[in-house]
Amino acid sequence: MTNGSARQAGWEFTDDRGSTASGAGGTPRVVAYVRAGAALWEHGLRPVAVYGSGHDSGAEADPAKLGGLDPAQVAYLGGGADVAEEALRALDPDVVVDVTYDGKAPYALAESVAEAAGVPVLALGVGGEASLRTILGRFAALAVALGAQIGSAGAELAAAEEELRLVAVGGGTAQVVALSPAGPEQVHLARPSTWPELRHLADLGVRMADPGPGPGVNWRTTDWDQALAAVGGAGVVLADTRANAVPLSALAGVPAWERLSLTAQVLPWNPELPPAPGAYAGFLRAVAGALRAQGARAR
Repeated sequence: MTNGSARQAGWEFTDDRGSTASGAGGTPRVVAYVRAGAALWEHGLRPVAVYGSGHDSGAEADPAKLGGLDPAQVAYLGGGADVAEEALRALDPDVVVDVTYDGKAPYALAESVAEAAGVPVLALGVGGEASLRTILGRFAALAVALGAQIGSAGAELAAAEEELRLVAVGGGTAQVVALSPAGPEQVHLARPSTWPELRHLADLGVRMADPGPGPGVNWRTTDWDQALAAVGGAGVVLADTRANAVPLSALAGVPAWERLSLTAQVLPWNPELPPAPGAYAGFLRAVAGALRAQGARAR
């Protein structure tokens, strides 16, 4: 893989905060939050390095966030909070690419670090009211601005959407719940309306389970018994597979989890999938398969 096509003219892009970055002709050198870097990788661009979020620790990137990005070909700088100005400057990047949830600040790297290194930051929105299609379109536009040639993954995504839509109106009518285990005592239940990919599932006809009232904008944090009471009828469980989530193996012996997982299809879920069509096509196909399997079990 190359780092995009050679560019004779300069490049310019305005992010979702209204900040503009530009560069001269040639191949831009990109340092990115791993989620954003994995999206650029799918579009054919190779970052010179990626970094994690405040949830990430250790010397290696969270495998769940890498998508198809090959860690043997891209340096990992550690969690964003650990990225030093000197290390960033040494890479001589033309731009840092991050995501933003509030439309104001980069999520994983303090903008002050990039500013001190003399590197502009582009942050694309991945939260709020933006649709999944809008998010994917913005990353595709950035990739094109940086020199990518967009491939046929859009058609793959459209086919996956149609597959899921047909399953949802057919035999795959089980409710779906998304959750992130916090241990034997607690679990975070996702509020579907606040997650673009979960809203997209609902738009395609999937019945998303409502975790019920309580504090928390994106999650309802509760104990397992309360969770079972709220979403115990779900036939498909999307379980957070990121490194900062408690692994499902640690839930052995938790009665409420065992009851839920006994009758439901349990599917690994990455709430930080690379914002690129191929990654989400795979996600939609997996959900369709789980709904199809649950429908067959119920018959």
